[in-house]
Amino acid sequence: MLRRLYEWTMAKASDPRAEWWLALFSFIEASFFPIPPHPVLGLMCLAEPKKALRFAAIATLASVAGGLLGYAIGYFLFDALGTQILALLGLTDSFPSARCYLNEYGFWIFVAKGATPIPFKLLTITAGFIGMGLGVFLLGSLISRAISFMIVGVLFRLFGAPIKAFIDKYLGLATAGFIALVVAGFLAITLLGGGGKEAEAKCAHPTTVQAG
Repeated sequence: MLRRLYEWTMAKASDPRAEWWLALFSFIEASFFPIPPHPVLGLMCLAEPKKALRFAAIATLASVAGGLLGYAIGYFLFDALGTQILALLGLTDSFPSARCYLNEYGFWIFVAKGATPIPFKLLTITAGFIGMGLGVFLLGSLISRAISFMIVGVLFRLFGAPIKAFIDKYLGLATAGFIALVVAGFLAITLLGGGGKEAEAKCAHPTTVQAG
């Protein structure tokens, strides 16, 4: 089932309306769709490197907009819909820890998400559930999504199709290194103050799932 869905998604990268499909996949992936838009973005950038930044910007903005849908699901419809989405995606067990870390670190969890495999939809639904400030949520989402998509766009725009092999092999490491530099100062201050260790201990075994 998932494989067929992936193949169907990838086929849309060569559709004449590929930009609209990219926007749609980026939007719904931020709240419930299981397939990330990155493969579609990569194929589109590979086909037209000169439009890579445009494609990456579309994915970024659509994903942030979709994140608002995830936020709304968590805020207004968690019991009716959010729990079913998390269960369908196999994220139910991850929810208590996500809630704990968002309460502890908020904005910085979204920034660090760009260097991790944490599903963005888990963060958006959880952020709505705990009632995270909308401004913080939007700023964190924009930075996280820009890091995730714009690095691909910039590399394709600068180097064209030959960069594909590098992206396939090293993009994860390059992104992780970039994010590490961004959050290093914050984490150093937090850990020196003892808050980081306390948060790690508390969030490793969260016990409650009530809204914040």
